[in-house]
Amino acid sequence: MEFIASAFNWTIFAFGLIGGTVLAVLAAVRPRPLYFWLATGGLALAVVGASGPSTPAPPQLAPLIGAVGITLAVFGGGPAATTALRLAMGGSAVPGLHGGILVSDPSAPTQPGLAPARREVLRGGLTIGVLERLAAAGTIVAGFPEGLAIVVAVKGVGRFTELEAPEARERFIIGTLASLIWACAAGLAVHLAVR
Repeated sequence: MEFIASAFNWTIFAFGLIGGTVLAVLAAVRPRPLYFWLATGGLALAVVGASGPSTPAPPQLAPLIGAVGITLAVFGGGPAATTALRLAMGGSAVPGLHGGILVSDPSAPTQPGLAPARREVLRGGLTIGVLERLAAAGTIVAGFPEGLAIVVAVKGVGRFTELEAPEARERFIIGTLASLIWACAAGLAVHLAVR
C-alpha cells in the first residue's frame, strides 16, 4: 500500500513540476493570465506531491529534477510578479523605455504650463528578477535558506536610492515578494523531492 501511495505522490510531483514548468515558460514568453494560473496549479501540485513520499527521488534524477525546478522558479517568477503588481496597482504606473517606471523628479525645475519632469526608476527589473529567482531557488535547493537574506539584502541595497517615490517602493516590495515566494516554492518542491 505504501508503494502505491508513494507512486501516486511521485506522479503528482512529476506532473506538477513538468506541467508547471512548461506553463511558466509559456506565461513568460506569451503573457496570458491563464498560463500563469495553470502554472501556479502545477507548482502547487509539485509541492504537495514532493511532500508526500517518504523516500527521496533516486540520486540519478536529482540533477534533472533540480534543473526543471530551477527553470520553473526562474520563468514563473516574472509572471507571478507581473500578476501581483497588476492586481495590486492596476495600470497606475507609467512604464519607462528601459523596463522601469516613470516617477516625478523633484530635483528637476518645474515650468508653469508643462507637465512635471519625470525620471525612470527600477530599470533592469527583468534581469535582476531572473538573477534573484535563480539565487533564491538555488539556496533553497541547496538546503541553505539563510542565503535568502543575502539575496534580499543585495537587492535592497542596490535599489535603495530609487525608492524615494511611493510608487517605486510599492512596486519594489510587491514585485520582490511575489517573485521570491514563487522561487522559494519551486525550490522547496525540488528540495523535498531530492532530500
